[in-house]
Amino acid sequence: MSTLKRFFQDTVVYGFATVLPRLMNFILVPLHIDVLSTVGYSENTTFYIWAAFFNVILTYGMETAFFRYFSRSENKGQVFSTAFISLTVSTLLFFIIIFLFREPIGDLVELDPLYFNILLGILALDTLVVVPFAFLRASGKPLKFAGIKIVNIVLLVLANFALLWFIPKFPDLLPDFVIDNYSFEDQVQYIFIANLIASGVTFLILLPYFFRTKIDFNFGVFKQMWKYGWPVMVAGIAFVVNENLDKLLLKDMISESVMGAYAGCYKLAVFMTIFVQAFRLGAEPFFFNQAKEKNARETYARILTYFVICGSLILIIMVIYLDFFKVIIVPNSDYWITISIVPVVLLANLFLGIYHNLSVWYKLTDKTKVGMYISIVGAIVTIVLNIWLIPVLGFMAAAYATLAAYGLMMIISYFLGRKYYPVPYNLKLVSLYIFLSTGLSFISFYFFPGNYLIGTAFVLLFLAIVFVQQRKDLNQILTHDNKDHQ
Repeated sequence: MSTLKRFFQDTVVYGFATVLPRLMNFILVPLHIDVLSTVGYSENTTFYIWAAFFNVILTYGMETAFFRYFSRSENKGQVFSTAFISLTVSTLLFFIIIFLFREPIGDLVELDPLYFNILLGILALDTLVVVPFAFLRASGKPLKFAGIKIVNIVLLVLANFALLWFIPKFPDLLPDFVIDNYSFEDQVQYIFIANLIASGVTFLILLPYFFRTKIDFNFGVFKQMWKYGWPVMVAGIAFVVNENLDKLLLKDMISESVMGAYAGCYKLAVFMTIFVQAFRLGAEPFFFNQAKEKNARETYARILTYFVICGSLILIIMVIYLDFFKVIIVPNSDYWITISIVPVVLLANLFLGIYHNLSVWYKLTDKTKVGMYISIVGAIVTIVLNIWLIPVLGFMAAAYATLAAYGLMMIISYFLGRKYYPVPYNLKLVSLYIFLSTGLSFISFYFFPGNYLIGTAFVLLFLAIVFVQQRKDLNQILTHDNKDHQ
């Protein structure tokens, strides 16, 4: 099997398993939007913004550091044990601190005390399974990884429907004590409770890894992993700022209702975020394992080209058929006041995916601090543009700020990569696909909205150009794969 094909297969498996929660948007986002007002959806968004922030703090780059040192260490058990013990101990210390200062911290994050307690439970459970999940990925067990993730997803979906749909819809079928303790006024809490249930079951499934782990903590290994991982943590915090600060600022600078509508329409970028996340999960262990190969850099270049092709196709399809997707994913028309952000957000997430691809240079050369600095630059751009432009442009400023931040991060990473770890990217071809897809999407959105005939012609035009440009390379990949099977 060709190296490139194996990478794509692993990416599909990891994408299906780990990014499947984002596919729940097909099911859960319409459910949540139907149940919650825009203000209620704002509370839901605020909860998960803080979940993302604390998750980065609690894992402090240890997952990426684990891949780096597990892939090249002769004593893999020691790397696993060191990472596992360090995360377990730090999680316990974190929650002792939170418990001592729970009231001021709860006020700071502006969450109801009940919501905050549920958040802490979810964070503890999710952090403790980071290393077992990373072990499954690094040791080439994508199907087991996928199976556990799917169990988590199924439970989350079932719990959401049970708590938000079945109980309110069929109260006569349930015992009185269930109905007496059910809050029809505060239904957003049940989204968080469903998450807690799913995280708890996932923790129990992976619990055997806690008992199989040898107590083999090596301070030298930990010091190396910390040195490698803490810049990843800072970069992760900057990413949370890039991805979520706009929503918090919209809440404070415009209204909670607009923030909820913005967050709801942002979900229409679900296919692009799924694709980018799937790529990152498949690429990270692959890039480290492939680094020793003679043609590694050429492989990285080809992967970027096909990533851009797929991402550009998602951009065109989502923009052209936006009227169709918005009815399915965001069925409440109260949210559509912010629908114009969707093309901008899709392009921004495509730039983010390209940045993840280009980031191979600083991960392989152990220059994660540079990646941290790039992310900080992106965060500064996000902060400045949002504060400056929201009073002028309203909610569109948030989308433009996200696009500017990810675009600048992509450009900086490309030029630094040329200096420290040059990869022969086909810049002309990649630029062609980006500009072509962006141009066709712009024309469709502003001049032919809802015109599926012209829109479909644009999709076919893009595919035809891709076929002409890539047919020789695709034939080479397929020919190489056939030879491997002989």
